[in-house]
Amino acid sequence: MNIYGKPCGELHTNCYILEKNGKSLIIDPGVDSFQWIQENAKNPIAILNTHGHFDHVWSNKVVKEHYSIPVYIRKEDASWLESCPLGRGTPPCQADVIIENEEKIQLEDFEFWFFHAPGHTPGSTAIIFDEAIFSGDFIFDRSIGRVDFPFSNPDDMKKSIERFITTFKKDLPIYSGHGNPTSVEQAKEFLPSWLKFI
Repeated sequence: MNIYGKPCGELHTNCYILEKNGKSLIIDPGVDSFQWIQENAKNPIAILNTHGHFDHVWSNKVVKEHYSIPVYIRKEDASWLESCPLGRGTPPCQADVIIENEEKIQLEDFEFWFFHAPGHTPGSTAIIFDEAIFSGDFIFDRSIGRVDFPFSNPDDMKKSIERFITTFKKDLPIYSGHGNPTSVEQAKEFLPSWLKFI
């Protein structure tokens, strides 16, 4: 699987293109990502959203309509695609596949699952592939997502961190919603210290 990423928009939100056997998945098409997607994505088959914040889903509508592909998102944030709770005017887009569990999903040659990691948002997830993890705003390089936004929950974030540490044994690269990649092993080193500050 080939992975391409680009920070887009004023908040430098990472949009990712995953390519395998001539098909592509789009993860978090945020503000000003559409042109880059057009130039780099081969045969997109789906949009995967790590959570519902505007800077991660802004271009859902235009990408979905241009390629006629479905949008996947966790159920707790699904309504945010249609009406932005932060009042940022996100172009409304309806979710097509609402994730309610953590079962593996097979889509063409891609296999993945949504690890529910509430805290930053109620429906925050990390999207897990055999080759990599896409953590959205749950985990960053030596940091974690903010929990002082409307609908954030510090207690949920603590539980999500603790569950992540105990769930993932294999070292995989982690591609986050902002900034540089990290890894499972690096995350296990720095995440426990954040539990004291949430």
